[in-house]
Order: sequence, then structure tokens, then C-alpha cells
Amino acid sequence: MAVYNYDVVIIGSGPAGEGAAMNAAKSGRKVAVVESRGVVGGSSTHLGTIPSKALRHSVRQILRFNTGSMFRQIGEPRWFSFPDVLKSAENVIRKQVASRTSYYARNRIDVYFGTASFSDEHSIDVVGPSRVEKLVANQIIIATGSRPYRPADVDFSHPRVYDSDTILNLSHTPRRMIIYGAGVIGCEYASIFSGLGVLVDLVDTRDQLLNFLDDEISDALSYHLRNSNVLIRHNEEYERIEGTENGVVLHLKSGKKLRGDALLWCNGRTGNTDQLGLENVGLSANSRGQVEVNEHYQTAVPNIYAAGDVIGWPSLASAAYDQGRSAAGNILDNNSWHFVDDVPTGIYTIPEISSLGKTERELTQAKIPYEVGKAFFKGMARAQISNEPVGMLKILFHRETLALLGVHCFGYQASEIVHIGQAIMNQPGELNTIRYFINTTFNYPTMAEAYRVAAYDGLNRLF
Repeated sequence: MAVYNYDVVIIGSGPAGEGAAMNAAKSGRKVAVVESRGVVGGSSTHLGTIPSKALRHSVRQILRFNTGSMFRQIGEPRWFSFPDVLKSAENVIRKQVASRTSYYARNRIDVYFGTASFSDEHSIDVVGPSRVEKLVANQIIIATGSRPYRPADVDFSHPRVYDSDTILNLSHTPRRMIIYGAGVIGCEYASIFSGLGVLVDLVDTRDQLLNFLDDEISDALSYHLRNSNVLIRHNEEYERIEGTENGVVLHLKSGKKLRGDALLWCNGRTGNTDQLGLENVGLSANSRGQVEVNEHYQTAVPNIYAAGDVIGWPSLASAAYDQGRSAAGNILDNNSWHFVDDVPTGIYTIPEISSLGKTERELTQAKIPYEVGKAFFKGMARAQISNEPVGMLKILFHRETLALLGVHCFGYQASEIVHIGQAIMNQPGELNTIRYFINTTFNYPTMAEAYRVAAYDGLNRLF
């Protein structure tokens, strides 16, 4: 067995692993990354963030063509199959892999492909296709990500039962799809499939879609999903899933039976820790396969860190990159460490959602005197030009200090717009007030000017 020595070894090349590797390498450390796939990028690139967002983009283009009167000069509405739209995602994945491979090469980071496991707190055994190698390091960062949770009583080997990873292997377009689990992933795929003309039953185990969102935004999502012929079933739990020759029957505890051509399981995720040999270093994962860390992303073993989905909240690619970079920053002591908690929510449904800060419910419960300012997209020039009238920007601010407390956006470019509010919320003292939006000139026409409209709307409510 060949033995190689490094300053830092990182297990996983997804966003968290990449963030850690780049920070460590740019600070002059000798770095190695271990990836279980034959290519870099992790689940985010190959199974999650990139393919689902590329699919969504393609579906939005199809919807615009099929519903836009201008396009009737070109031809009649067309039907596209799921495999058709998946091709665009495959092209994006290839480009992402090429880019990320070049990052590792340019920063002289060694990449090992194989399954990594701890032999002791400073050593990692990498079992590759043809050989076993041992990597020895001063510090090790676990960034192995997560995968869909698979309960033992669901037969995922059945050709009509999928999870959010295997759905990318779907070779046909079902007429009726059952999606079990109405979290972020379930809602995103409900938008994608309904956009392709599939009848979707979205089964929610709770009484409200994405109840961490502002209530008004959650209600808007429910309305638009239903308007797209998605049937939302709240407060339901499965009793069993029966695979048939031509489809699936979902038996619910309420006594209902739902029939579909396919079932997509989107109910929970689990950390990829089962093959790491954590017991060899005195670590253990919780029931969801996650590793516990402190605010410095350090585990109970001082030289072993963890970041990204494998530690749980918020389980977003954006946050994972920053967590990985911060974990490495704590090792390097180069002033690049910070605890990642300023995380905007980006949900790529159709239309998309993004939010940051407190919701109305939270502010009311905390008895904080707040006011609301809104800008409806249907009245904005840029939204009218883009033929994207659905949505609004909603800002919550303190009635007395005018400090920005929350930003909630639903509609066209929501995940882009939210960052303007994020920048102002992070300013100190008097710089963080909604007066910024009325004292600043925005390009016209833009979606960003929604902040000016919302600020005036909010201030008008004070007098």
C-alpha cells in the first residue's frame, strides 16, 4: 500500500469539499481530495442542484413557448418528454465537471478517486478501482454530503419507484406522478413535472407547504402549484407503497389510495457517513447519518472537521461551500473563518422563491413592532417586458428604527433579487434601514427597483 503525506485531506469534492480545498491550497498547504465518483463535483453537480435547476430552466422555456402568443408565428405548442429536457442538464453537468477539474489542477490539489475510510485520526484508506492508498494528514475534513433517505419498507428496486437521485434515470414521461414529500425538493420536482403536462399528486406530511417560509409566500406557492394542476394532499402519511406492473399504488394511513405511473420519494435525506469508519476514530453519526460539529466546524476529534450536508442545517450548496471554506479557515488561521448563518433560502419552483431574515409570524411571536412594504411584479416595467407578472417583493422592517428585518420574494429572479436586501441587512447601525432604497437610484427598468417601490409602500403605512 502506497502512503502519501499531506497537510489537509478532504473527503468529498462537492461544494463543501471544494470550498475547503481551495482555501487550504491558496494558503500554501499541501492538499488532497478524495472523491467516491470517477469525476469531481459531488451530488450537487451530478444529482441535485445543477441537474434540477437545469431541468427547471428548460421547462420554463417550454412553458414560455407554449403559452406565449408571439410564438404562435413560429409554430403550435409542442410537447417535450422528460428525457428531452434532461439533455440540457447533461450538457451543464459536463461543463461544470470540466470547470471544477481545472480548479483542482490549477491549484495543484491531488485528487484520489475511491472510497475513503478512517484507519486512525490522521490516516485515510482510499480503496480505488485497482489499488488501495493511504493518505496521512495533520487535519482531515469530512465533506461527504448526503443522499435521499430510503426507508426499508419501500422497494426502490421497482422500476416505477424513484428517489431524487434515480429520477434522473427516468426514460419516459409518466402521465401521472406521485411525489411523496413536499419539502424543497418535492416542490421543485412538482413544478418541473407539472410544467411538462404531468398530473402530479404532491403528498405533504404537514399542514402547510414549506412552513419555514413567510405564510404569504407559502400560500402563493400553494396557489400557483394548484393553478398548474398539482393536487396537494396535506397531513398524509404513507402506510405502504405497492409497485404494480404498470405503475404504483400509494396506500395512505387515511385510507386513501393514489395511483400513478411513477412515484418520486422526496421525504428526507441522510448523511453519507456509513462507509467512513467513524468508529475507528471514536466518532459516531446521528440517526440521520450526520456528524456533530461545534461553531468552528470541528468534531469531537480536534483535528477532524466536517462541513456541508453531512452536518445538517441548512443543507444548501451555497452554504456548504462557505462552511467548507470556513472549516479550512479555522485550520489555517487566516481570518477566513466565520460561522455560516446568514443564508438566504433559494427555492427553484416555478415561479421561484427566495427569502432571508425573519417572517411575519416570527416577528409577531417575538412582539417586535414591524411594518410591511410590498412591490407587486405585475405593476413593474421589467416584469411586464419579460412577461413575468407573477410575484412580489415583501420587506419587513422595524416601525421605529426602520431597520430591515426580513426580505421575502416570490417570482421572476427572486433568488437574484434577495441579495440586495441581504447586503443592506448586513450593514451596521443606521446604514441598515429601508431609507437606503429610497435614497438610492436604481437602473430602470429592472427587477431590483422593486426595493424602491416596496420601501415607499412600507413608509406610507407609517403615517
